[in-house]
Amino acid sequence: MTFANLPSGPRASPAMSNVIDSIERAQLRKVPRFKAGDTVRVHFQVIEGQRRRVQVFEGIVIKRQGSGARETFTVRKQSFGVGVERSFPLHSPKIEKIDVAAIGDVNRAKLYYLRGRVGKKARVREQRYSGAKPEAAVEEEALVVEEPEVDEAPTAEAEEATVATPE
Repeated sequence: MTFANLPSGPRASPAMSNVIDSIERAQLRKVPRFKAGDTVRVHFQVIEGQRRRVQVFEGIVIKRQGSGARETFTVRKQSFGVGVERSFPLHSPKIEKIDVAAIGDVNRAKLYYLRGRVGKKARVREQRYSGAKPEAAVEEEALVVEEPEVDEAPTAEAEEATVATPE
């Protein structure tokens, strides 16, 4: 058998790559939009023996890398004066939800320079909004239902006060 007749390169088997792409697309989850510099709160499942619990890791996103089902992001936080970084697969079933706490104003895709900084120097400037509301605020307003005003009947104390006034 000769290997000269077999296709090679990135387009070796288009049918197989379509199958892989469709399987990967089925595994993708809906995640909020965030980028490097944003402060996020990641709720993920931790298994300790037979128990499962949700642990929250809040920090600044240092980087996002990869694409599709293999995409990961790294979050850094200061814990008791020590920098702690943790990488998460973005579409992992162990991540229950990702909350974006603040949107950072940075000009880089990878914030490795934060590793060498401690305290106030390790902060990231927050982005200011110019009149437009963030998506989270718009969703919260949609959930708030205004209660109709109800005319309350006068209480007994209010009736006594009106009766006791001299004429």
